[in-house]
Order: sequence, then C-alpha cells, then structure tokens
Amino acid sequence: MMDIDPIVLQTALDNAPPKEKARILELIEEANKRKIREKAQDNFIEYVNAVWPDFISGSHHRRIAKIFEAVARGEKKRVIINLGPRHTKSEFASYLLPSWILGKFPKKKVMQISNTAELAEGFGRKVRNLVDSSAYRDIFPEVELRTDSKAAGRWNTNYNGEYFASGVGGTVTGRGADLLIIDDPHSEGEAVLA
Repeated sequence: MMDIDPIVLQTALDNAPPKEKARILELIEEANKRKIREKAQDNFIEYVNAVWPDFISGSHHRRIAKIFEAVARGEKKRVIINLGPRHTKSEFASYLLPSWILGKFPKKKVMQISNTAELAEGFGRKVRNLVDSSAYRDIFPEVELRTDSKAAGRWNTNYNGEYFASGVGGTVTGRGADLLIIDDPHSEGEAVLA
C-alpha cells in the first residue's frame, strides 16, 4: 500500500463530490482495518490491542507476547510464566493466547487445565465468546465456532480445531493437544503449603 500525503488526501476529499467522498472514506476505512488485521494476525500485542481496546501494555506484557509469538512459530515448546498476582498472566495465557492460536491455526487442538473444572470452563467460556465476537471476526474473518459445538468447556472451530477445558484430575485420556495450557493448577491454600 502506498503512502499518501495527508494534505493531498484532505484536499482531494474537500473537493470531491459527496458520493465520491463517501467512497474514498470507505476505502480508507477498509485499508485501516486490513492493516490492523494483518498486524494482529502476526503480532500478539497488536492482537490484544485489537480485541481489548482498554488494555494498557507494560514491558512484561511485551516480553510475554514475544514468547507467545515464538510458541506460535514452533520455536518454543515449553514455557512457564511466573509473575506475581494481577500481572495479566491468566488473561494472556488462558484467554487471549488460545483465541489467537485458533485464529492463526484453526485446525489446532487447545487444552486448558486449571485447578477446578469450573475455573477451566470459565476460561473456555471467555475464549468461546471472544471467538464468536465481531472484534475477533475483524481479525480472523474465516474462523468461527462450529454450530453444533458451543459448550463452554468443549467446542470446535469450523475447521475442526478444538478447545477442551478440564480441571486437575479431570478425564483427558485419549485427548491430544497442540497447545496445552496449565493455569493455576493448585488452590491458593495448596500453593502455600507446598
């Protein structure tokens, strides 16, 4: 896409007939959406900003994002994120990462394990609702939920990708995962005793 001098563009818009002006503005909006989509598909922080407009990024978020991008490229196989409470670990790893991965690779299988089935399904519900949102379709227009599977903890994409959530001790036998996320596998009480 070529760069256009904003002054030249504004002059052209000011002098254009109303129908032409509306079409030019429509084209500019389409180009901006395409630029955001392309960035968000490849860059995790750009994706976060696109689907979470109120997000305020810190240096630790950018570092985690680079790690997630390496995971998506297959360069990293195992990652542990260890930060204090309220640093957006779960929002990134258990909510935004699965949705981004399923957008990039809609045939992949994602498994989410948490301390309880209720917590795991809560993450699943958030991911499912994001994948079903218009903000998500703006980034990944080809990916949607399969109409016959929309349970909070178990659903599929229209490409037969899969999201499965379970609590620690739940039955996962026979299930594989391209991306396995283990978030808060212990209760706070168990973690203190360990």
